[in-house]
Amino acid sequence: MTDDTTSSSGSKRAALRTSIMALGMLPVLILLAIGFEVLSGKFLTVNNISIVMQQASINIVLAAGMTFVILTGGIDLSVGSILAASAVGAVTVSLLDGYGMVGIPVGLALGLAFGLVNGVLIAFLKLPPFIVTLGSLTAVRGVARLMGNDTTVFNSDLPFAFLGNGDFLGVPWLAIIALAVILLSWFILRATILGTWIYAVGGNQEAARLTGIKVSLVLLFVYGFSGLMSGLGGVMSSARLYAANGLQLGQAYELDAIAAVILGGTSLIGGIGSIWGTLIGALIIAVLSNGLILTGVSDIWQYIIKGLVIIGAVALDRYRIKSGART
Repeated sequence: MTDDTTSSSGSKRAALRTSIMALGMLPVLILLAIGFEVLSGKFLTVNNISIVMQQASINIVLAAGMTFVILTGGIDLSVGSILAASAVGAVTVSLLDGYGMVGIPVGLALGLAFGLVNGVLIAFLKLPPFIVTLGSLTAVRGVARLMGNDTTVFNSDLPFAFLGNGDFLGVPWLAIIALAVILLSWFILRATILGTWIYAVGGNQEAARLTGIKVSLVLLFVYGFSGLMSGLGGVMSSARLYAANGLQLGQAYELDAIAAVILGGTSLIGGIGSIWGTLIGALIIAVLSNGLILTGVSDIWQYIIKGLVIIGAVALDRYRIKSGART
């Protein structure tokens, strides 16, 4: 075999690996959808696809914020609790005569405020993200319960309920909001200098600092953004339910958000990942949950299967990335 032939063969293999890496977990998502359609015959109906989109939307929003955090090498375990507190705040304010729609900015502001508190503790006091957000997970959950007097806050006439139950030209508003968040996140990460700084901080914090990047401000931004997305998730949840509960709402949502980010190929060590991968990861989780219900799998086995699929998919993705790195 000539050198030219060997070089051409190597180039083709490299191109193939590059293409596979670009596809990420998309083939897994497609195979899951086809498999559930074959098994149930009801998965790819218009109505069910709409349901999947609604089920995925809140996790997509939370996972978008989580992507920013994990790209810097951090973690945010408090997103579910912040979502609950923001939802309780939004519904409570919506009960005030003439101020119903103010619940939306209140929910967003609460999420942003909690996120910024996390950011200050991590960026300026140099406390470990895991410990800070673990503490916030518990503390903010308590705040959410206090805000709602430890009861469920209802508003049967919630003025922004259309966001959770309505649609625009057949597309659920929840899905439209989630897509808007993905597009905004993509723009920040790929079309702004801030996005470059976020990747740089995740790649090597000290090197980023030496190049003049304000690492503390970048960290403050990503935790603030994660909190803001949790606040938006709270508004979306309350709009869908006409209610909010500080004790139960948002429980374990942080696990689904982290799983979506990691399934999407973002590295837990930081500096590697994309928002489109996160979108695919969140859709995989939603498709898996919906498909298992359609096929009549018991609740116990749903937990087991989802856990195994997530572990297997992440292992496959890690292998794929390592194979690409060897080219």
